[in-house]
Amino acid sequence: MLALEKLGFSLEIGSIYPPLSSLRHAYASQLRAPIRYAPPQQVLRVWEKNAKMRGTWPGSLVDLHEEKYGWRYKPAQRARNALYFAELFSQAGVDHFHVHFANRAAHTALFLKQISGIPFSMTAHGQDFMVDLGNDDLLREICAAAQFIAVETDYSGQLLAQRCPDSVSKIYRVFNGIDLEDFPAPVPSPHHGPARILSVGRLVPFKGFDQLIDACAELVRRNLDFTCEIVGDGPERDRLQTKIDSHQLKSRVALLGSLPREAVFEKMRACDIFALASMVDRNGASDVFPTVILEAMAAARPVVSTQLAGIPESVVHGETGMLVPPSNTTAFTEALARLMVDPVLRQQYGNAGRAQVEQNFAIDKTITPLMQLLQASAVAREKLPQRHQVKQIAYLIDHWPDNALPLLERELNEMRRRNISILPIVCEFNSERDLTPEQEAIALTLEFLPDAMVIEATWKAQQTLAQRLEDERASAEERAPAAVFLRQSRFALTLRNLLVENNISHVHATSARAFVCAIILQQIVDLTISATIEPCPAVPLDWTKGALRRCLGGRLSDRRLIRRRGSSFLFDKVASKKGLLQSFQEKMGIESSGYKNFWQEWSELLVRWSRERPE
Repeated sequence: MLALEKLGFSLEIGSIYPPLSSLRHAYASQLRAPIRYAPPQQVLRVWEKNAKMRGTWPGSLVDLHEEKYGWRYKPAQRARNALYFAELFSQAGVDHFHVHFANRAAHTALFLKQISGIPFSMTAHGQDFMVDLGNDDLLREICAAAQFIAVETDYSGQLLAQRCPDSVSKIYRVFNGIDLEDFPAPVPSPHHGPARILSVGRLVPFKGFDQLIDACAELVRRNLDFTCEIVGDGPERDRLQTKIDSHQLKSRVALLGSLPREAVFEKMRACDIFALASMVDRNGASDVFPTVILEAMAAARPVVSTQLAGIPESVVHGETGMLVPPSNTTAFTEALARLMVDPVLRQQYGNAGRAQVEQNFAIDKTITPLMQLLQASAVAREKLPQRHQVKQIAYLIDHWPDNALPLLERELNEMRRRNISILPIVCEFNSERDLTPEQEAIALTLEFLPDAMVIEATWKAQQTLAQRLEDERASAEERAPAAVFLRQSRFALTLRNLLVENNISHVHATSARAFVCAIILQQIVDLTISATIEPCPAVPLDWTKGALRRCLGGRLSDRRLIRRRGSSFLFDKVASKKGLLQSFQEKMGIESSGYKNFWQEWSELLVRWSRERPE
């Protein structure tokens, strides 16, 4: 994706599910395009209900897949996810979408294509369609619907062709690429001590760490001097550590756990031999084309691995490293021993591996066939007007539905009735509440921040900015409560790109908690703010008084806050008992001109503020 962006492609990135960990690859922060996540399933069910009313629900395809593949394949859930992304992609003028991995994401693509008419392609690896998808009939249906299928190795292509013979003409090999900026031309190490062996991978059976540890035990018996570091974490960690201890290898073999990308690259540059004993586990899972092998070769390190899947397409036996049969500990030990005692051979293999990567696996070369396939597959479609061309007003909602804001849905409807361009953003969805019919109608217009794991990852990825915000809070005379600040600052860093993408010029905070977030946003984004402060706010009055000086205006239910603040600050009739009564009367069809005038006055203020820019 980074390479495509550098070539000028405009991307819309959609993620059906949030990640399971807050750890992020450093590349993710370099993407210009924001990542859009599907809203909560409870909200997607509202999308389903609405689609059925409009006649856009792909019911026949859902029923067919339920009958053909069974309930375990969750066709209705695939369709619900597809509804959201069909709307997102269509409004953004997307003319082609690409799915990485031939698994449930590719299954969702079938529904997305039927709903939107947008063609798709996918990248298949091997593990995804052989094990994860788990149904060759469904695989054939997905391949038949795709414009093309990229495979990361010839090995993967052969496996896919065997399963999908009617789609052979659509299958193209597109190697994974390495950004050589991460691996400047290596300098030979003058190291003369014990041989340093490195292995990197998730601690799961098919990575072959059992075999590597057994090989290390045999190397000790041969009186060879070495250290072995294993980078990665996973469910096998405790068992592998027990095995290391039982072989009395604690002084030689170390499980380092997960490390940042830069630390892994430094380990590769510092090692003498890179080893990966890939194998097939009891469930049939295996490596196909491990990227870490390419990274080791880019660092000019010799590789010892196995003759498995697509590995021989990167490591040339006897030229860039040594390959042995999978699960053959004796052969693996022999390969390691030979390189350990021959530094000249290590350097020869390492240099050849670097040349191999430069010639065949540099990202600027491997991206070319994918780029050509995408360009050839893009069809001329009538483009819808691009979103976010006009300045918009963001309504910042701390959590929703919210008993403390009983008339929020009514307010949003009043603004839309007056054609005010509003983007309501929910920072946290309250999944414990059932949605009323009015809330269901509003849910289709709301933007939802991703789940807490994504928000935490965004916070961790911007530690310099996060520290600056904390320092500014520490130096302030009046401070928002620490717990409120930490929560709202995480929301703010996640919101930043979304506001820029949607060309937001003004943010209105719908509660005191959201006001904390708006204040933080104003420190990091060029925008103006306003706020509604409810009768019993969750932040101290003194902090609120000071923070209101940074607002263009707002709605305040405490008359002490309104004094000497000018006509842009309104007494909030929505929060008053009288206002609640008037709203009830309007819902019952009883006219209330004063209440309608209040909404008109408020909407005019919002429009005026959206056209102003901060100094």
